[in-house]
Amino acid sequence: MAFPQGALSDASLRTLLRTEQDEEERTLAARYAPIIRFDAREPFLPLAVGYTIFRADGESPSFPRHIKLQPPDRPPAALTIEYAIWWDWDIEHLYELEHVWVFVDAEGRVCRGEASWHGGLHDMRQDGWLPLEADRLVLFSEPGKHAFAPDPSWFNERRKACDRRNQTMRRAGSMGVWVTSLFKREIDPLRTPYANTLVRTYLQHYAFEPAWEFTQRTPICADQLIPWPALHAWIPGRVAEWIQRLAQALQPEELRFLRIAHRGASAHAPENTVAAFRKAAELQADMVEFDVQLTADGTPVVIHDLTVDHLTDGRGAVANLTLAQLKALTVRGPKGRREPIPTLEEALACCQEEGLGVYIELKAGAAVPHVVEAIQRAGIKAHALVGSFRPDWVAAVKRLDPSISTSVLFGAPNVDPVKLAQAVGAEYVHPCWEATAPQPHRLLTQVWMERVRQAGLGVILWHEERPEEIAALRRVGVDGICSNAPELLIQGPFCTIH
Repeated sequence: MAFPQGALSDASLRTLLRTEQDEEERTLAARYAPIIRFDAREPFLPLAVGYTIFRADGESPSFPRHIKLQPPDRPPAALTIEYAIWWDWDIEHLYELEHVWVFVDAEGRVCRGEASWHGGLHDMRQDGWLPLEADRLVLFSEPGKHAFAPDPSWFNERRKACDRRNQTMRRAGSMGVWVTSLFKREIDPLRTPYANTLVRTYLQHYAFEPAWEFTQRTPICADQLIPWPALHAWIPGRVAEWIQRLAQALQPEELRFLRIAHRGASAHAPENTVAAFRKAAELQADMVEFDVQLTADGTPVVIHDLTVDHLTDGRGAVANLTLAQLKALTVRGPKGRREPIPTLEEALACCQEEGLGVYIELKAGAAVPHVVEAIQRAGIKAHALVGSFRPDWVAAVKRLDPSISTSVLFGAPNVDPVKLAQAVGAEYVHPCWEATAPQPHRLLTQVWMERVRQAGLGVILWHEERPEEIAALRRVGVDGICSNAPELLIQGPFCTIH
């Protein structure tokens, strides 16, 4: 299926760009509007630009900064033009807003230039010079992510990390609907698990390997410029429109569900170990599911069983053993392979390095604050999910940080999933029916799914290694499937379309 990208022929965009405005102000903004060079394979180009002209110091209306025209250590400016540049899409999410600031002196010359960079901003001087073409800054846009630089060499360090994580390939759509403080009240209610799945499905079509050749020269044109208040008012409706459009276009069986490696790729490596997580990344998992509990000396570690008796040569409860004692043990896996028990910190570091999301199952209530703090410290809320069979533990996560997504697990088919999730503020329900239902998909009736969807909830199943059952769950349209062998989850209509 081919989707529209939101071209200038788009009706809502066309209406926005006809916004009545002061033509002298727009002419001024157009004179200094930046020229942006994009990667040869970049699929998304800017659609609209909201501008604000500062003739005195003041707070930016669209970025967390204070505009100062004449700082003591910089060339003085008579005015500043702020360009808030809108794309419908970043390669990882729906909603993209980047910024450029052009400082103009009393003679009408560009004296300073700044631009946004992953939530911050940078001076655009390169070797002491601004990259100018007449009165226009010439900037380079990071492939897929759109952060700005005066020279492509600025991307070198991020390029190494992105290449390893496959940020523009495997992680396409991984962040779903993006929410920032600027539109939290308006957009946050739109960010449901289903909406995130729709976005992931769409953006997987546009996954690309950057050429790192910036041959798409794209000047910001006068007919793209509108006053910032008009763009600000339009954006929430635009996000809602895209979600509705995708919901109408996509059938349940077309959804790109999350491929979740159960305890890592535990069919191939010792479960809940760094080796299993790296194998999961190799097998194109989106996330890894792992279990967390506490040692006797209060360190969160990744291990499933409450005792070490089953998979190690040690004996005793995890809660009664120190970290040093656990580190002296190894976990047995397929073909006699052995790997050490990782700490939560080690597990998260591995997943960040490999570009994997994390699905953490709580095995101890005392681990809740440790897990929340670790997610916060790592800055991975957009790629993290915390779940448990204990609803009170799920509620405890939400009490500590409502912005962390949670999942509530249950085994009985007669449980009301909506009431259970709503009682603890969970975004996902996770029926664990494999012990009672040979074919879990048969319990996911249309009525059941519609009720869960209408409540704004997502659905995750585990752990499944039967291709015919995976295919059946795909037809139902779930949001995620866990498997010991995540390579089995790749089959489907969207995994090879770029």
